[in-house]
Amino acid sequence: MSANVSGFSDVSRETSARLTRYAALLRKWSPVINLVARSTLDVLEERHLLDSAQVFEHLPSRAQRWTDLGSGGGFPGLVVAILAAECAPELEVDLIESDQRKAVFLRTVAQELGLTNVTVFSERIEDVPPRGSDVVSARALAPLSALLGHADRHLARDGIALFPKGVRHAAELDEALASWRFDVQKIPSTTDPQAVILKIGGIARV
Repeated sequence: MSANVSGFSDVSRETSARLTRYAALLRKWSPVINLVARSTLDVLEERHLLDSAQVFEHLPSRAQRWTDLGSGGGFPGLVVAILAAECAPELEVDLIESDQRKAVFLRTVAQELGLTNVTVFSERIEDVPPRGSDVVSARALAPLSALLGHADRHLARDGIALFPKGVRHAAELDEALASWRFDVQKIPSTTDPQAVILKIGGIARV
């Protein structure tokens, strides 16, 4: 990735430099603690960075807190934090990751990139005190029915969940409707024609 990160032409030089440094840290740490699949290391930009950046585009106006569940290597949470540092400086970003090694990685990246808007919780999602967040996100973490339980715990009353989902999203929606009531908007993914971002609000148990 170059200093002018291809695909992020509309961001500042500082944000571009942060994204480039983040990608370098991912490539350095991933072989040791398996942050991303080895097969995706050569396509980090589109497979992970751009895929995460499109989630940030749906940030509600005046949002104050974003909580990312099961952050792993930082998708979409760290990308959200990097973009928010420039575009939404009032936004606080929580990264919840129970794997201690991955949590160390997330803290290291936040420190090295000077991201003062990031808090890392190295605990299980259900053990973190409710965050009252405007946005909850999760990528490749769990089926939708399980994610809705976590979102219900950590969202503010009028908050939304943003869940990138792949080709099985319709089946996951049907399964979730057996236990949950919610409003959903399917937003086509810009990086995968078979994928969507599920924008969900009004979550309540049936």
